[in-house]
Amino acid sequence: MNTLSYHHSTSREVLLKRFRLWKRQYLHVVIYTSLFWIFVDVFFIMLFSDCTKEVIIPCSSSLSTDKYSTINDRNFQLHPKIIIDKINERNKITFDNKTMIETTKKSVVPKWQNIEPGATNPTNWHGEAGRAVVIPDELKEESKKRFGENQFNIIASDLIALNRSVKDQRSASCRSHKFPSDLPSTSIIIVFHNEGNSTLLRTLTSIILRSPIQYIHEIIMVDDASIARDYLKDPLEAFTKELPVSVHILRNTDRLGLMKSRLRGAEIATGDTLTFLDAHIECSSGWLQYLLYEVKKDRTAVVCPIIDVINDNDFSYLTGSDMTWGGFNWRLNFRWYPVPQREEIRRNNDHSLPLLSPTMAGGLFTIDRKYFYEIGAYDPGMEVWGGENLEMSFRIWQCGGKVLIHPCSHVGHVFRKQTPYTFPGGTGNVIYHNNKRLVEVWLDKYKDFIYTIIPELKRVDAGDVSERLALRERLKCKDFQWYLQNIYPESSMPVNFYHVGIIRIESMFCLTVHHVYGSQGANRTATLNTQKCIDRMHSPTTAIYQILVYSKKNELRFDDLCMEANANSAVKLQKCSGNEKQIWNYNNETKQMKHVKSEQCMATDKTKSPGHLILVSCKQENNANQRWYLEQAVLT
Repeated sequence: MNTLSYHHSTSREVLLKRFRLWKRQYLHVVIYTSLFWIFVDVFFIMLFSDCTKEVIIPCSSSLSTDKYSTINDRNFQLHPKIIIDKINERNKITFDNKTMIETTKKSVVPKWQNIEPGATNPTNWHGEAGRAVVIPDELKEESKKRFGENQFNIIASDLIALNRSVKDQRSASCRSHKFPSDLPSTSIIIVFHNEGNSTLLRTLTSIILRSPIQYIHEIIMVDDASIARDYLKDPLEAFTKELPVSVHILRNTDRLGLMKSRLRGAEIATGDTLTFLDAHIECSSGWLQYLLYEVKKDRTAVVCPIIDVINDNDFSYLTGSDMTWGGFNWRLNFRWYPVPQREEIRRNNDHSLPLLSPTMAGGLFTIDRKYFYEIGAYDPGMEVWGGENLEMSFRIWQCGGKVLIHPCSHVGHVFRKQTPYTFPGGTGNVIYHNNKRLVEVWLDKYKDFIYTIIPELKRVDAGDVSERLALRERLKCKDFQWYLQNIYPESSMPVNFYHVGIIRIESMFCLTVHHVYGSQGANRTATLNTQKCIDRMHSPTTAIYQILVYSKKNELRFDDLCMEANANSAVKLQKCSGNEKQIWNYNNETKQMKHVKSEQCMATDKTKSPGHLILVSCKQENNANQRWYLEQAVLT
């Protein structure tokens, strides 16, 4: 082999060796690089979905069922991480850094992450600043289909961050309030049954983020036998263990209802006060201090926040009016009514001072814990829900306490048009039972009037009310007449009256109310005419629409509606307002009902539909269609 050939062969071998070495090194680089990125991927997967770490929301469905949902890619959830403080052996909120978690299409519940002090959610997130949620097209069908689960749009709720922002509802004068540092502590009691996951967690989140933690002694949650909703079991337990306050979850094995469940929660409470909240609320800034301060000043004060409205469909947050207070109608339904002028005068038109309200809605209020039991707690003979708010309102006022609504305290509440739950025994029977107990214990002579207006109550068994009557005697409570005259003179209940019964014309036709429009407010109205008088014994339910009150204010009333007219016009029923168009004078000799403003008389118009009512010139002769008889009194 010549020299040239030898050197050529040697060079090939060297090159082959170098190539093999380079190939081996390249392969190692590829392997190591791949392993590195695999470890990175595993790290981030564990960071964002590992259920073994300290998390506030466990890794389960963020929606209220196990169904997977397609969530808009722009929907992020941002939550403050709550970590354990080993030194103080309690939890605290820290704000170390800012992180966002994208909700995946598998609906994995995100963990709470650290955020910077004062950090806010992006303004384009669903529902921020209390704005309405616009459901993405791909979720519209599911949102409609699942509305009945809770009787609110759970998909809209699930799209909203648990810590969504709502504006500070307080006025400047409210925000200027200064509080002592020794406000009483409170035990917050929340009862839930088959509650939506995101609404319940948002309730807890808003309590924690918008309350001075030092005043929350504990949160007591009572699960009233929820079924088929796994997120209310272990995931909820994991969530509450990480909160910066003590949380107790009681589980009812049988359905007890709202009142008995609240009583069960109150039994283990040890805070200075009790604060009862519903399970689908959002607290506004500063909501708690005003309630605690009023109880500190007067332990017999039961204090309610202004209840703001969270729309059941789009979850928009609407500020509640600070110019309404609680009342009730003839059928013992709680209603909101305008605050009267006398109450404005009492508080010098200062809307940062609490209202003295005749009744409370009952879902949200704070009460001194010991006073709660002194005044009789809840009536243990009442079932599930309904009527307890009026019963407690009457009892507090008649027995020496007072009910306040504080205009500086705001709590949003999801108002549903109907309940998604069934009542043991049926809704109607439960409410009638509760109202029967209320009437028998607290309404005195007015129970006969109520039994005329609600004849169904007569057939209902109230159960044994002897202990509640003994409580009333022991507390030396005032009668219901005192309550109506001193606490609620604006009530539609007949207190000062000339007549309560039927008003008929000579032809045995009675004034009859029908087609009542609107549940409450200034737009509430009804039609009125004359129809054949109804036998109250045989048809008590329809006969109630012929029961009218002729009051000593010279109003002709049906509940909170008054007969109103203009000269030469039809007579109609409008919301009672005290204006001169609603004033009537009855002449017992001529049997005429004279409209004071027009100086005309009420009559039936024979030229139009039977029973049509109009104002005409008052006649002394041949006036059969102007003669009215006030008969069959149901209250004297």
